[in-house]
Amino acid sequence: MTKDIIEEHPIDAVILWVDGNDEKHKAKMLPYLEDKTKISSENFRTRYDQVNEIKFTIDSILKFAPYIRNIFIVTDNQTPNFLSETNKNESYDKVSIIDHKVIFEGYEKFLPTFCSRTLETCIHRIPNLAEHFIYLNDDFFLIKETQPEDFFKNGYPVLRGKWQKFDENKFYKKFKKPRIGHKSAQQLAAKLAGLNKYYNFKHTPHPLRKSTFETYFKANREVFLENIKYKFRNPNQFLSQGLANHLEIKNKTCYFKDDLQLMYFRSYKKPLYWYRFKLNVKTKGKLFLGLQSLDRSPPHILDYILKWLEKRTS
Repeated sequence: MTKDIIEEHPIDAVILWVDGNDEKHKAKMLPYLEDKTKISSENFRTRYDQVNEIKFTIDSILKFAPYIRNIFIVTDNQTPNFLSETNKNESYDKVSIIDHKVIFEGYEKFLPTFCSRTLETCIHRIPNLAEHFIYLNDDFFLIKETQPEDFFKNGYPVLRGKWQKFDENKFYKKFKKPRIGHKSAQQLAAKLAGLNKYYNFKHTPHPLRKSTFETYFKANREVFLENIKYKFRNPNQFLSQGLANHLEIKNKTCYFKDDLQLMYFRSYKKPLYWYRFKLNVKTKGKLFLGLQSLDRSPPHILDYILKWLEKRTS
């Protein structure tokens, strides 16, 4: 996409965010939990708790993807502290808060929801969302200058991942208890698209087209309704971005890229020097950084990573 094409076909960014530390949010969630003790479970809390890393997600987009037109943060009656009226400055003029009620207009009976897969099914309903948009989790960061072509080529999404068989078609999987997670939700999406294998995409920013969602859900309203009815993550749910990807693949309206260009941490149990080495040496050639469950990081490692992000995105 050249500059002229970007002006004609703008790209937006969408981020889901929740401040799970907010006592009001916990109180809203509690009545819907069958097991009330979950509210204090570390494994449960890590899906919601945050360490203000959303600021660096936004700063990284502003610095390394200045062509992004709008940045939409989808929240449940919350606002990140750095965007509050007392703290917000003009450098964040591109950023807008979109409440859950906005994307659930007409379907308010399904609120409140605390499930990212439910919310992802509705992000294409953000008012004035561009046809081309990038969906990111709030623990993802751009760490190097990007170009529109890193996400869209000739108007089509650039997909990063690799082909895999469905679990039921893998011999060794037949002897293991099925795991319900990111991969299984992608497999459900691939099956909805009518494919006999799935394109396993990793935790990178996802380039998506609004019309892909609109066309499919208009023709398959029952699929949309089934996926948005859950308050918490459910094994019957598919990944909406996975559905979009597989529909693009089926329609031959996408490009594939084998190199994820990703640095990804899922735990923080190694010594500090390991993270120093990874962030300062091994990020060469990488565009993206994913920091899953950063709230579970030991304080000294968390402090180093947050300072590294601040320096990188400032």
